[in-house]
Amino acid sequence: MTSLDKPTDDTSADDARAVTEAALFEAFGGVRGMVETVLPGLLFVTIYTINKDLHLSAIAALAVSLVLVVVRLAMKDTVKHAFSGVFGVAFGVVFAMMTGNAKDFYLPGMLYTLGLGLAYIVTTLCGVPLIGLILGPVFKENLSWRTRNPGRKKAYAKASWAWGLILLAKCAILFPLYWWADTTQLGWVLVALKIPPFLLAVWLTWVFLAKAPAPIDVFAEMEAEERAEQERQAARAAEGDGATGGRHRKDA
Repeated sequence: MTSLDKPTDDTSADDARAVTEAALFEAFGGVRGMVETVLPGLLFVTIYTINKDLHLSAIAALAVSLVLVVVRLAMKDTVKHAFSGVFGVAFGVVFAMMTGNAKDFYLPGMLYTLGLGLAYIVTTLCGVPLIGLILGPVFKENLSWRTRNPGRKKAYAKASWAWGLILLAKCAILFPLYWWADTTQLGWVLVALKIPPFLLAVWLTWVFLAKAPAPIDVFAEMEAEERAEQERQAARAAEGDGATGGRHRKDA
């Protein structure tokens, strides 16, 4: 079994890894999602490094984000990753244009990273690790891992700790540079830190979940319960018809 549709308790280790890899690829966008995340910022810092033109750099970054969305729409592909990139770039453009400081193009994304890192830590401390909320629907287990699958909950907690600490470490590098470095230095460091921390977090998530118990497919359970209820109703209807037929024969 290599799909997400029917995970079972006897899933082999190789199959569990394949299922986890497919889920992470779907949830985080894969290679294409990473390109869509990096490209606008890379274009901004490249143009700004060459000519120091804030307006041209910002417009180019926003334009390429919109092009990525149009390409996904034309291919009838999911646009959630491309749209998130557009919103992030748009906020950065607005901030930079309002303040006239090119470094502010990166500020919304940095604040988002900080907030997300804290969210991973806080939700884990509260017993509802964020990575479980993100991946639960992808695995078709929803929140069943919270009460019915303690081994899986533990894996989600470990993964959320990893994401939170990695993102906070990234912020510990970027925010001092925001105050002390110039725009090009901040921009190139930020671009360099886009992919490696992300890949590290995804890899650790894959390691933790591949060793965890298989997800409980709550959708399959609901479908099975619906079929069982339909069968019970059909059986009761058949019994009712039989009883009615018997009374008619007795009266006759």
